[in-house]
Amino acid sequence: MPSEFELIRRYFTRPARTAALGVGDDCALVKTPTGLVVAVTTDMLVEGTHFFPGADARRLGHKSLAVNLSDLAAMGADPRWFLLALALPDADEAWLAAFAEGMFALADAHAIELVGGDTTRGPRTICITAIGSLPPGYALRRDTATEGEELWLSGSTGDAALGLAHASGRVALAADAVRHCLARLETPEPRVALGQKLRGLAGAAIDVSDGLLADLGHVVEQSKVGAEVDYEALPRSAALRSCADRALADECLLAGGDDYELLFTAPAARRAEVEAAGAAAGVAVTRIGRVVGGAPGAKLLGADRKPIDVARRGFDHFSGGGAA
Repeated sequence: MPSEFELIRRYFTRPARTAALGVGDDCALVKTPTGLVVAVTTDMLVEGTHFFPGADARRLGHKSLAVNLSDLAAMGADPRWFLLALALPDADEAWLAAFAEGMFALADAHAIELVGGDTTRGPRTICITAIGSLPPGYALRRDTATEGEELWLSGSTGDAALGLAHASGRVALAADAVRHCLARLETPEPRVALGQKLRGLAGAAIDVSDGLLADLGHVVEQSKVGAEVDYEALPRSAALRSCADRALADECLLAGGDDYELLFTAPAARRAEVEAAGAAAGVAVTRIGRVVGGAPGAKLLGADRKPIDVARRGFDHFSGGGAA
């Protein structure tokens, strides 16, 4: 059986392209671009919590990196390097080859380089730390939303949660809807290009990973503002619109996790620039509400402008609510 170091050499070692020293030593050596600030993020995926046992390894490799790239996108950062820590129950080389293939395909698409990490035996757990850079003063933050700004969303929410609901037996979807929703769940596309184009344009931003209303809640809390979301304005995919269980569809739309879209604010006077940024990044952007004054909090409004009660707003690992 190959040793730990042989597995690293075989599946995760590549010649360093941008790093001064990559995989294979006690530390990687990187040289940050002059005058830029560094953005650092880390995410952990645990088998049985974030993905099903037996999940497709190639898709899992893609998603493991995608969730970190989404965090860099939410800050407007340019991806640079990442570290990979893996706990594995056994040295399954077929699994490792497929995982690495999916991970490196996405890494190459976004010009981010693996520069180090660790492996150990244990329950299957994947932890990636990603590093990006951007000009000082241009980071998109959660605490900079301002009263009077408009609230925008990239793409649409709810599809990943609907795919999980189908896989868990909560709902039966048509074949085309299953394909679409499982792709959104298992191979999300981080909105890196959009985040870069929103630098200097967006007021505040966050990636939607734990549910639309839950993640909006982080923005309004940290920015000390209120927000109003127009229920009818929320974009919905064909798969979500076709779901026969309307209560479930709304739960996925408003509180479902794993969307990895960007939720952001921008001045109303720059609406055309926001739309142009979305077009240039190749992703639809939709105005879904506004930032208001008052106590921090997000309200969902119906067509009659009356508040809509929402029982569940998102996912929290320790709240007891469970994932969508």
